[in-house]
Amino acid sequence: MTAEEIRKKSSEELEKELVSLKDQLFKLRFQNATHQLDNPSQISAVKKDIARVKTIIREQQLKAN
Repeated sequence: MTAEEIRKKSSEELEKELVSLKDQLFKLRFQNATHQLDNPSQISAVKKDIARVKTIIREQQLKAN
């Protein structure tokens, strides 16, 4: 997911995306703890996506003020 794709979404969609990504991160961490995760680099990719979404949300908040 790129920053351009994220910026095209509304704030409501971004909040939903953030919740979805956090849920996905939880599931990946659980799989990693039980040694069922095939690709551990997925965890860092999801963390970066969460950071991107949070950054865009903050940018939109600052732009609105």
